[in-house]
Amino acid sequence: MLIVLLHNLVISDPTDGFTAVSLNEDNFKLQKPYDVDPSDRYSFENGIRKLWVFSSDNPFKQDSDTKPRTEIRMTGYDYSDGVWQFEGYGYVPSGTTGVSIMQIFGADNQATSIMLRVYNGQLKYYDKDVIEDNIYDRWFRVNVIHTVGGKITVFIDGTQKYEADDKGGSDHYFKFGVYTQEGSSDCMESRWRDVQIYNKS
Repeated sequence: MLIVLLHNLVISDPTDGFTAVSLNEDNFKLQKPYDVDPSDRYSFENGIRKLWVFSSDNPFKQDSDTKPRTEIRMTGYDYSDGVWQFEGYGYVPSGTTGVSIMQIFGADNQATSIMLRVYNGQLKYYDKDVIEDNIYDRWFRVNVIHTVGGKITVFIDGTQKYEADDKGGSDHYFKFGVYTQEGSSDCMESRWRDVQIYNKS
């Protein structure tokens, strides 16, 4: 009987009920240290976006006091209400630590609503709760659903792993790549493929 029940169990996908938006390369805006060529910190080959940065790098703008980053800022789909979702397959090589690999920009009283950070092979909510262990050297599917004014829900490989309160704010967008945080390694790298944005009306 148990086998029958498990066989008939329907496990929903995080994207069920959502509609994918149309994306092209114009929607993927690279932010990298201002004084280096894009090819020195970013490559896009065979569908894989590879982004890396050094802890000694400059910020992405000369007048910025932020830490080094090589990130893709998704453009064309900034949002202030509704339900939105980021999806992508990420890969973090061993040795990369102290770095944000995905974030939702926009919140009250701080810059972001959520950061997914890597510390010593663990994927964390900022530098706090562990979302997923042992992420080094493997591809993992990331889905982050943002209900504006409500919750942010994180799925890894199709399984819900974390939920947090929305942090307010009226202008949001998705980013992914590498953005230096405290305790970073000298070099930080992440790779991404099949990035998509969805919304729900």
